[in-house]
Amino acid sequence: MKEEIKRVIVITGTPGVGKSSISKVLASKINAQVISIGELVKREGLYSGVDRKRDTLIADVEKISERINEIISKASTDIIVEGHFAVDVVPSEKITIAFILRRNPEELETIFKERSYKEEKIRENLAAEILDVCLYDSVKKYGINKVCEIDVSSRSVEDVVQEIIRVLNGEEERKIGIVDWLGKLETERKLDKYLRDF
Repeated sequence: MKEEIKRVIVITGTPGVGKSSISKVLASKINAQVISIGELVKREGLYSGVDRKRDTLIADVEKISERINEIISKASTDIIVEGHFAVDVVPSEKITIAFILRRNPEELETIFKERSYKEEKIRENLAAEILDVCLYDSVKKYGINKVCEIDVSSRSVEDVVQEIIRVLNGEEERKIGIVDWLGKLETERKLDKYLRDF
């Protein structure tokens, strides 16, 4: 009996785009194991310190990478690796596809405020979303053929998961370049509000 090859699916994007909830629902539908990088870092102490200014742990990329490789090699099911710096810790040769979730910066700002993010953290994350940082990093590391961008703005988790499943099944094309927050905000004369500090 031929062993079925497990898929390694990366779900990344700026904080607040819905990576965790989308990964959990997707995992339940395709019978996959989820590795949440944020939870893994905390649970296994894979960090080198604390960034007080940003109120976050300083992840030890090398240790996380080793640990994720270990989990992938032992897994018997598909794996979903979720986190905003998944690209830094999952090697290109291991992944099947990376989904970059995108969200309208105005929606994101509301989410950050609800999470009580500090002003500087809000500005940095909004700038990262507007300037396509996660998309750029993913294409640079994995190549254009292993990347699919999905706009989650004003959509339900279920709706986004169904789109991901269609792409995984080859029923829908992988696409990138589907959002242009820079152009949108510029047209609406709102760009200065978000990028004034950069």
